[in-house]
Amino acid sequence: MTPPLIGLAGFGLTLVLILLRVPVAVAMGLTGVAGFALLNGWFGAEFILGSAPFESVFPYGLSVLPLFIAMGVFAARAGLSQALYGAVNACVGHWRGGLAMATVGACALFGAICGSSLATAATMGQVALPEMRRHGYDDRLASAAIAAGGTLGVLIPPSILLVLYGLLTETSIGALFIGALIPGLVSTLLYMAAVLVQVRRHPELGPAGPRFTWPQRGRALLRVWQVGLLFALVIGGIYFGLFSPTEAAAVGAAGAFLFALLGRGSGGRELLEAAFETARTTGMIFLILVGAGLFNYFIETSNLPQLLVGWTESAGLPVFAVLLLVLLFYLVLGCFMDALSMILLTIPFVFPLVQSLGIDPVWFGILVVTVAEIGLITPPVGMNLFVIQGVVPGLRQETIVRGILPFLLADLVRLSLLLLIPGLVLFLPGQMAP
Repeated sequence: MTPPLIGLAGFGLTLVLILLRVPVAVAMGLTGVAGFALLNGWFGAEFILGSAPFESVFPYGLSVLPLFIAMGVFAARAGLSQALYGAVNACVGHWRGGLAMATVGACALFGAICGSSLATAATMGQVALPEMRRHGYDDRLASAAIAAGGTLGVLIPPSILLVLYGLLTETSIGALFIGALIPGLVSTLLYMAAVLVQVRRHPELGPAGPRFTWPQRGRALLRVWQVGLLFALVIGGIYFGLFSPTEAAAVGAAGAFLFALLGRGSGGRELLEAAFETARTTGMIFLILVGAGLFNYFIETSNLPQLLVGWTESAGLPVFAVLLLVLLFYLVLGCFMDALSMILLTIPFVFPLVQSLGIDPVWFGILVVTVAEIGLITPPVGMNLFVIQGVVPGLRQETIVRGILPFLLADLVRLSLLLLIPGLVLFLPGQMAP
């Protein structure tokens, strides 16, 4: 068997192990070491076992991860999710389907300080679904709006997936963050449109809520000034060249910690729990990075990326056709894997192909995170669907799945727009301060 075929077999074996519920880090690490040993001997495998784990977590750029994770955790502890939901609800809750649209809007705003889709979905599920049930919303619309809105946490900066993509591909994290702003706004509006279309056809899905007075709306909006300040400091600082992404993450984490401290009084116990949650999440991601590092050594020595590049060049396919095939591959894979594992597993052999075609890495990064986001709500293994079911007692998986189709259609419209109009991604990064 040739090295590229061994690499392809290793990729398939890793997928099988993940589907069998073997931890992602273990599946990638075992396959990587075994495959490298098969290609280069056990002495070489021993060498990478001694060096790859350190090299996987050593880069200074990785310090941005625990900082952004801490920012999201402390923001949740500060009670900002409830304030965000209340503010958006005060503005649109009196419309038919307004509470579902408020949920999407609140998810987008919380995603701007969280960076994690699963955390956004879990947090907003606890806040929004009881309120929608109290106002007579159908569980299909209510749960699907939270699951879809939760995916915005992985696209709207700061995004953990964009950070990892940037580190893996040596693409500017700042440019990725700024490039995701317009796609994030487009996604939010399309999700709201999906809600509007549904309640126009079936008014019983989302009855109108009470109307707030203008003074009440003003007070509700004033309660979320911390979110605006954090977002302006982090993203504005990156855009105008005041901070590097790591410095911006430190500023955001410190600000979120301060808001949590002030919002909870002394907050000793809760802040300690937030620190432990940050450490657990960071440790989980770093362990996966170690497994991915071992797997990457194996893939690189198998020459699988070079084979894919050569095959593409010899096939003579147009660049756009190859890009469509790559995105289709990610859409299918996203039905069976979580977004983090999918990106860490595939980027080592997909990105060299993208580079050979001259595709802009920032544009491709936003497209990849977009299709990974779609996978989060695509049955049978859409992670957000399970998160919502887990945080809402008595909610059936079939109920969420039945309500998610309109939001998936909105996602496909967004993906089409990003493919046909690259400027939606590339305009703002082109205006960044050098």
